[in-house]
Amino acid sequence: MTPAVTAGTLLAEPDVAAFRTAMGRFPTGVTLLTQGSGDETIVMTLNSLTSVSLDPMLILVSVKADGRMRPRISRSGSFAVNVLGHAQRDLAQEFCRPDRPEGRAAMRRLSAVEGVTGNAVLPAAETYVECVLHAEYEAGDHTLLIGAVVALSGGTASPDPLLFHQGRFGGLPSGAPQEAAA
Repeated sequence: MTPAVTAGTLLAEPDVAAFRTAMGRFPTGVTLLTQGSGDETIVMTLNSLTSVSLDPMLILVSVKADGRMRPRISRSGSFAVNVLGHAQRDLAQEFCRPDRPEGRAAMRRLSAVEGVTGNAVLPAAETYVECVLHAEYEAGDHTLLIGAVVALSGGTASPDPLLFHQGRFGGLPSGAPQEAAA
């Protein structure tokens, strides 16, 4: 039986459930990772997006090593990340299922267009970033994909990002200040 994680508790050997609970305390944004367009479109919900470098502009995403997405990105050498807004929660839920739409059905469902890298992008997203694959690193049961940014959208005038925290979707409080980070 897994011990409950309580405030201030130190677990000498954390298990998967305790690790998941601990990481769930860190809120993340929610994105759709896309590869291909038209008949070749595949999409997955992703919340592991990290800005890595400004010079050169690099981002990092983490995908299951044995999943459908990793070999497609490795072969094609490109991908796109679409940052979802709070109103796009239904898309996040739909594209995390194993039976999620692919191909033209996915393009229609997302109202996506083909970006400059040949991958589906969502003009209605908070923002999107198109990348060419810069590097791949095996990390446990996942692969870290580093993308060199080659195109991006300007984003919306009034951001309202979709967030994921403690196993639930949410958003910023109404009227939350949108100040730049220090």
